[in-house]
Amino acid sequence: MNKIYKINYGVLFFCVSVALILLMPACKKSVERGPVITEVRKYVASPGDSVLSGVVPDAQWVVITGQNLQNALQITFNGVPATFNNALFASNSVVVQIPSIVFSTIDTNKLNTIEYTTPGGTTMFSFKLTPAAPTITAISNVFANPGDSVFIYGANLVLVQSFSYGGTNISSFKTDTYGTSLGFVMPSPAPTSGNVVVTTRSGTVNYKILATPTITGVSNGNPSSGDSVYVYGTYLKSIQTFTFAGTGITSFVSSADGRSVGFISPALTTQSGPISITTVFGSATATYNVNTQTYLQDGVVMNMEGGWSFNGMEGWWAAASCGVNSAANDPFGWLTHTTDFDGLYGTNNTLFPFLNKGVFAGGEGGNWWETGTRIKANQLIPTANLSDPVDNWAMQFEISVPHPWNGITLFFTTYFDGSYVARYEPWKTSASGTAAFTTKGWQTVTIPLSSFRKSDPTLGAGMGASVTSLANLLGTGNTGFNIVLKNYGTTPSATGFYGAFDNFRIVKIK
Repeated sequence: MNKIYKINYGVLFFCVSVALILLMPACKKSVERGPVITEVRKYVASPGDSVLSGVVPDAQWVVITGQNLQNALQITFNGVPATFNNALFASNSVVVQIPSIVFSTIDTNKLNTIEYTTPGGTTMFSFKLTPAAPTITAISNVFANPGDSVFIYGANLVLVQSFSYGGTNISSFKTDTYGTSLGFVMPSPAPTSGNVVVTTRSGTVNYKILATPTITGVSNGNPSSGDSVYVYGTYLKSIQTFTFAGTGITSFVSSADGRSVGFISPALTTQSGPISITTVFGSATATYNVNTQTYLQDGVVMNMEGGWSFNGMEGWWAAASCGVNSAANDPFGWLTHTTDFDGLYGTNNTLFPFLNKGVFAGGEGGNWWETGTRIKANQLIPTANLSDPVDNWAMQFEISVPHPWNGITLFFTTYFDGSYVARYEPWKTSASGTAAFTTKGWQTVTIPLSSFRKSDPTLGAGMGASVTSLANLLGTGNTGFNIVLKNYGTTPSATGFYGAFDNFRIVKIK
């Protein structure tokens, strides 16, 4: 019995040993080999495909070729994971989209690499993945004082290796997330000439330090003698010559940042003309004229002079809150006169419409025949210009608001398509966003036609999609405007509205 017992154990040991030997090759066959990348190609049809040594990442598709590339667990470009679908992969090639790469946030130790991971391991492949060469488009303030913050604007201002301003090396600077600006503190002494030189891993850009002036607006385009006027723009300093509608301005004061220049208006001639300024760096001329006081001169479509029925407003009689001012120039004897708005053109005999309305209840207003008026239809812009970009043109007018105005929106619609609304709410531009607005005499308002917007179901009228073409807003260009007051709030407005308008015109601003 003992002998048989020992033989059975020996047989059992032999069988187990054989089984293990037979299983060993099978286990070795299941081990997955690590991935290998040999090249990266364009993802285009043959024969146009070609091997790539690098790309500027822009979400393009590429083909990675090599071995053991199936079953990818992660693929990163510059350390940024890509999205992929293993079901579309083969063992020797995969198609993958390069992810969006924000270069200011990446680990620079992984720059210019593709990292490929499968169950079999990870491989790194050198592949140039850098932004395009840097560009510079503007300097925030050429006239900055030592210690002031200055910004260089452009594109691809990331991975900066060196930066100099006017020959002075700038060692401390900060780029924004997407490389559109480079901020620094102006050194002492502050350079005012030379070049800005920025070198990144993608190249070098040289930008000449210039302060060519620009003119973007004016506080009052039709001032009377003695009125304060401000011209707005950039680099309005070191002025050599200054003309306003052809009249030379010899006494003026530039703001410290060069964004405005102010003067006291002299007596102007009857001619209209542009604003022109020449500085030591160059010249700028406004694209539209000022001192525009005559019907259809320089795009004026309403100024009431010569009689309200000829070239002014229609429908004013329907709104109890609306009137037309006149002391003498009243062909029908229907008009009124108020001294609250005197001063336009230096006379109290001028004609202009005004609106006078008390506090609005929540949601009150919105109809021109109740709380507004209308500008008669005219050819607002030439038919040939209807294909121009919308933001090339603007509506301008003079406004005088002697009493505080807060909480009531002044909005404009055209006869052609009243679904587009432009809102004018200057009481929102105060530091608190709620302070009442008034003017000292007449001021010029410029509203780009691109400000006309559709209604938004949540935000309200004039807060939705922008107008896409001049034809959508103006039709053939021959149309008029509704001028309407409305309280878009749900509670009573803080004040009423008492204001006058004149010289509505459509001007080219670009």
